[in-house]
Amino acid sequence: MSATQKIAVHSLSDLKNTTDDALPNYLHSLKFKQIHTQTDVRLALGYSAVIIAGALFYFDWKFGWEASKPYTAPAVVAYFLLNSAFSCWLWFVEKGVVYEGEGQTGKIRISSSTKKHIPIYECDVVFTPTPYTSNPEQKIHIRAPMTRWFTSDGYFIAKPLQQWLASEIPVIGAADPNNVVEDIGRGSGAQEMNLNSSNAIDVLNQLKASGASFVSGEGRRRK
Repeated sequence: MSATQKIAVHSLSDLKNTTDDALPNYLHSLKFKQIHTQTDVRLALGYSAVIIAGALFYFDWKFGWEASKPYTAPAVVAYFLLNSAFSCWLWFVEKGVVYEGEGQTGKIRISSSTKKHIPIYECDVVFTPTPYTSNPEQKIHIRAPMTRWFTSDGYFIAKPLQQWLASEIPVIGAADPNNVVEDIGRGSGAQEMNLNSSNAIDVLNQLKASGASFVSGEGRRRK
């Protein structure tokens, strides 16, 4: 990927969403195959609720209130149950999952998050290296500042993000050894910056002040 996608550097949601979108593209380039089971369940719950609401509306409009009245209460109950299940699925099952897939080096699930006003990209990673029979499931938490892969004027640079992921996550590093950087240690993002709400604005301003170094790949990670 090249630096062709410009965003507002002070928009935390834009920074995160652009990074989230880059993850599947990178992993697909490494021959990982995305698993869509969780997405399919979420869509099924959402569409089912919409279909019930639409069907009840149509029945009421076509045949009138008296004809639709016996079906209204069950339909409303079913709608709210499906919406409740949809919300629970998002909060307790998917938990911010941006990618789940499998490649020749193992299975991986990545959930991303950010804290309010703090431009640190945090990932909870669950992975199982191959062969599965001899390697247990492992969990790690990684974080890095997003100034690592965004320039001062808001362009996304893929290489630093790819190096960070390959260096931090073993199954990605095994699939892309050329992007493994030895001086990127697990959890190093936490040591580079001690961020909190009081200095978050200063870090955001770094996106303006220090972006040039990230184009050359010399910038440090964030979150």
